[in-house]
Amino acid sequence: MFNKKGLVLIGIFLLVIFFASPGSFPATAASSGSGGATSSPPIIAYFYGNSLSSAQPSPYCHIEGGTVLAICYTPQDLKAAYDFPSTTGPNGLTGAGQTIVIVDAFGSPSVQSDLNTFDTAFGLPSTTIQIVCQGGTCPVFNPSNGDEVGWTEEIALDTQYAHAMAPGAHIVLYVATSDDDFVLAQAVQSAISMFPHSIISQSWGDPELDLLTAPSSYVSAVLSTSEAAYQQAALQGTTVFASAGDWGADNSPFGFTTANPEFPSSSPWVTAVGGTEGNPYYLGSIPSCTGSTCSTGLVKFLNNPSCQLNTPNPTSAASCTPVGYGGEQVWNEKAFDAATGGAPSLLFKTPIYQLGLGLTNRTTPDVSYNAAISGGVFGYWSAIPTAAGFYLFGGTSAGSPQWSAIAALADQLAATYHRGTIGFINPALYLIGHVPFLYNQDFHDITVGNNILASSPDHVGFSAQPGWDDASGWGTPNVSHLISDLALFG
Repeated sequence: MFNKKGLVLIGIFLLVIFFASPGSFPATAASSGSGGATSSPPIIAYFYGNSLSSAQPSPYCHIEGGTVLAICYTPQDLKAAYDFPSTTGPNGLTGAGQTIVIVDAFGSPSVQSDLNTFDTAFGLPSTTIQIVCQGGTCPVFNPSNGDEVGWTEEIALDTQYAHAMAPGAHIVLYVATSDDDFVLAQAVQSAISMFPHSIISQSWGDPELDLLTAPSSYVSAVLSTSEAAYQQAALQGTTVFASAGDWGADNSPFGFTTANPEFPSSSPWVTAVGGTEGNPYYLGSIPSCTGSTCSTGLVKFLNNPSCQLNTPNPTSAASCTPVGYGGEQVWNEKAFDAATGGAPSLLFKTPIYQLGLGLTNRTTPDVSYNAAISGGVFGYWSAIPTAAGFYLFGGTSAGSPQWSAIAALADQLAATYHRGTIGFINPALYLIGHVPFLYNQDFHDITVGNNILASSPDHVGFSAQPGWDDASGWGTPNVSHLISDLALFG
């Protein structure tokens, strides 16, 4: 099998928050280039500390040695902003009876213990992750391999946020033996066959132009294996998500100057998840809070004295209550030179569900989710024990597992209607998008921003506009409304 030469792939910078020492953990790349696959972050993993002062800390945290003020969110914050349904009561939804399969490379020695610590910190019910390794033998973790270390961070983010948003769902971590494109394609194929009627999450990808640098026989093997698997998934009622990437429309850090999306998010049989950030966006400043509620970008909080929203340095453990949605724009954080992927495919023609949008090729993303770094989410990671602690994660990696959780909630709701799983959801998403009444209640339409990476030499990218666009897709979910329609139309 041919292995392409590697590029310098996604960098994960581990910097200090609140001057806490992360030990000797090195800066890493999130994937090797052994086969060109890239992990769509966690693009930035800033060290927060070994413990949190409360399960609902202040939405402010300091990064880069305590010099820059950022917004940081908990699972409860995201649930309030995106209107996730209650997990309790007669109509409570947790994803019970559903299976989310997370496909990642190399594995992590701390995945279960990290999830346990995360659950305790945020008051979530515990669960046991089922680990399945490609070929039946799990890789042995090499802590000196930056590529493998980066994937353990990815695994922590994926498992913790799939579980947080659908705490009753069964979580499977399917471990590929490497991050070679073809090996990952085979892993996905195996996972889809092994877990029919499940939800598959893929927080990784390869720019199409990178994939196309390989010999045609290798490209053909990757695409034929992947597409056969994704079509099988659609036929058997399995839902598949993939992150759209973090380097703008052209993936220019890899040397490209032409718009191209990441594969597998560009597959017509996959739901591509792009990224958003808060609107207003805060970095190095705090909102001016004068009313009863205060927007920190994505999330609105009650503006009470115990939350201390008017000070960037709370003097005691915060008691902040998230109450709803603030606003969003396309994820494009110039300070970090990161922006959501999204572009017309160079590999696939327009699928039926995208007809009517004036497209000539399959174009991503289909939907979006919070991907901000300032506005990132807390996760716990301890694969390197000397660097164990809570980290602030950002990037489109956060979106794929959380959309998988949304699908699990919709599947559970569909079961109450005596229906099967929602399965391949793109036709339903585009149906909803074309019906104004449904669209307005099911999605937050993103109309501000673009995905032109700050460092792109050719400034290639796309702007948000009303309705669907190739910077944000249909936008971000209003989950309680959306899952009802997915359960009916999916």
